[in-house]
Amino acid sequence: MAVDAFGALREAIMLGELAPGTPLRLEELARSLGMSISPVREALRHLEVQGLAEYAPYRGARVTELSHEEMIEIYEARRALEATAARRAAKRFTSDDHEVLAKALAQADLGYSRGDRLLVVRSNTAFHAGIAAASQSQWLQRLLNPLLEMSERYAAAVLRTEQTTKTRKLERSGHLRILKALDARDPKAAEASVLDHLDVFEAHYGSGLAAEA
Repeated sequence: MAVDAFGALREAIMLGELAPGTPLRLEELARSLGMSISPVREALRHLEVQGLAEYAPYRGARVTELSHEEMIEIYEARRALEATAARRAAKRFTSDDHEVLAKALAQADLGYSRGDRLLVVRSNTAFHAGIAAASQSQWLQRLLNPLLEMSERYAAAVLRTEQTTKTRKLERSGHLRILKALDARDPKAAEASVLDHLDVFEAHYGSGLAAEA
């Protein structure tokens, strides 16, 4: 039950249904989710660990604010990990790995065409997680996964603005360049394309957050 509560609350926060600063009151959340208080309390602890909720003295839990500074830190860490993952993946890239990334691209297209922000951000995560998986490094995957999950919140926030068309073009062109380099089994090109893609999206999301503010 706690896993279900965490998933539902995380999705609501990511999509902005629970906006930054929203109080997270146990009784209200338990009632809306149709659960007892115990699994909801545990879910809030997990949200706090992931940086999606915070506790303030005498005020209880609330949804954390979106922070440009936090986003920059996330992208700094992602660059370090994904550059290594891309180099390793290029040396080991298989047709099965290609299919995983191609499926993520197709899901992104479907998400954009349907206006399904959840599918869009999850498919983007699947693409980058697929590169880490292709690197065949368990540690890179373990370290990168929480960063990708936190990135989803910023992606979803920008997709609430009027930048959907631009985001779609930037995302698809960047992903295709990365996939081309991986298919060519070119470590230097794979690393360069990943780093360029992350630089572009750090700037794009930064401007998107400013537009939403």
